[in-house]
Amino acid sequence: MTAAIIDGKAAAAELRADVATDVAGLPTAPGLATLLVGDDAASAIYIKNKRRMSTEVGIRDLHQHLPADISQEELSGVLEGLADDPEVTGILLQLPVPKHLDTNALLAMIPPEKDVDGLTERSAGKLILGKDGLRPCTPSGVMYLLDRAGVELEGREAVVVGRSSLVGKPQAQMLLERNATVTTCHSRTRDLAEVTRRADVLVAAAGVPKMIGADAVKPGAVVIDVGMHRLESGLCGDVDTDAVAEVASQITPVPGGVGPMTIAMLLRNTVLAARLLEVAPTSG
Repeated sequence: MTAAIIDGKAAAAELRADVATDVAGLPTAPGLATLLVGDDAASAIYIKNKRRMSTEVGIRDLHQHLPADISQEELSGVLEGLADDPEVTGILLQLPVPKHLDTNALLAMIPPEKDVDGLTERSAGKLILGKDGLRPCTPSGVMYLLDRAGVELEGREAVVVGRSSLVGKPQAQMLLERNATVTTCHSRTRDLAEVTRRADVLVAAAGVPKMIGADAVKPGAVVIDVGMHRLESGLCGDVDTDAVAEVASQITPVPGGVGPMTIAMLLRNTVLAARLLEVAPTSG
């Protein structure tokens, strides 16, 4: 068996086209405020790509580049201003921020209606309670890919490897919401391969290069690789793709799988945020 490739690049391009159509149909183009604190090279590249793709679909670019030595009070003031600004429909604080800043306190200042990253405590609470709201971009992108690939989730056994607040925990919740039977694995899981071999749908998001081999995958399983690592041999994910492709029925590649979906889902969240603000004022 050679697994069918779940093409994240094609899916992301389709979604961006849909977002552009949605933006054109809004009375006012959404405004996305991205905040980059300091000069971290990787963060600068991420923000550049987010800004470029936002403008390509018609979203207004309201970027601010702030100095690395900005104080907690000063940055809190910036966030407070964006929260109150009706021209701003989405706020994204690029992480990580410099170590002297309290990330959780800063994220808590973003109103849930403008939390296009879906990372605040209030957004997480809405997800757990099954309420409408903005959800984290990467796990939302995984769900989009599963749906696009025609993967049935109800009643299936899903295993998520990784328990981060950014991906693993919300991913498990989203799969549970779709009536999958979900197991979350982590660094303390005993005999990881024995657990992952039960999965009809396996999501690898542990941040360890090629940790999932063919022996850890049930024949015919759908395998989603969230990892991204740069090794001397090139880019790879958390899955040994070549080996696992001989066992799985469908698999995401690295690069070109989940990665492109993250920004595409950010754009969709920005449109959704604009619609939420039409019906509910910002809660501050």
